[in-house]
Amino acid sequence: MAWREGGPVLGWWGEGRGERGSALRFGDAVAFGVVGERRCLGVWRGGRRVVCPVGAEVGAGSTRAQCEECARLDRAQSVAADTMADDPRPYAVYLAWFGPGMVKVGITREDRGAARLLEQGAVAFGWLGRGPLMAARRAEELLRAALGVPDRVPYARKRAVRGELPSAEARTGELAELYGRAVGLPGWPEALERAEFAVVDQAEVFRLGDGEWAGAEAVVGGLRDGAVVVGRLVGAAGPDLHLARQGAGGRLLVVDTRWMAGWRLVARGGGGEAAAVTSGVEVRALRPSHRQGGLF
Repeated sequence: MAWREGGPVLGWWGEGRGERGSALRFGDAVAFGVVGERRCLGVWRGGRRVVCPVGAEVGAGSTRAQCEECARLDRAQSVAADTMADDPRPYAVYLAWFGPGMVKVGITREDRGAARLLEQGAVAFGWLGRGPLMAARRAEELLRAALGVPDRVPYARKRAVRGELPSAEARTGELAELYGRAVGLPGWPEALERAEFAVVDQAEVFRLGDGEWAGAEAVVGGLRDGAVVVGRLVGAAGPDLHLARQGAGGRLLVVDTRWMAGWRLVARGGGGEAAAVTSGVEVRALRPSHRQGGLF
């Protein structure tokens, strides 16, 4: 799943069709079945997918649908691997807010704009600065060391707080306080141009402000051959689709689309309110303290 022009898009590959993207519209049905074995997605080069040369089968127990060799090749070309020190493109440093006391620091290519923040499900964010890649990396390390700001927040924690978000003003206030501390740190890289403080709030983009998300109770944590998922799309954040299930008292099911990667998917009838069938799916409680396992 990707975010393009502020909306969720499912990327897929079909024999004889190449790579395609299907935009998802809120209110529409999402209905699919899983067939066969899960296969490696290969690697990405220049914005295109290079097929795994051996078509390796990958396990259903990971959100990363790649064999070890393809995953190694992807990691070697990632910004996080620090193998691109000579990249001439400008990078931006950001603070991303996911919930109270849940802020991370990160970097992204400047020309990607807010795409990285949409992909991570950041409810709100603000830019800290822009400049060369290694200067951006040094600023990221500075915040982690001096302020204890992490560079990762687990998806389970992000999901668990989406139904009880404080006001937009509170979100802005928390980011403003951390921004002030960050730009006042000694040792700020000279090559990194500081950005003026401004907050971009994405709650409405994700459809988190209409109250429906409060009914979310479970997340799909695995698929298998024969699994079926049907629901009405009422929201999305990061890699997650928020589906309303008919006859479930308005309760929502979260589908982490990373689990869909690598499977062959076929259309299933959704119809009307589009939420009746969910079978062969591993479902976990949304909040880790009440985790439940199993297939149903």
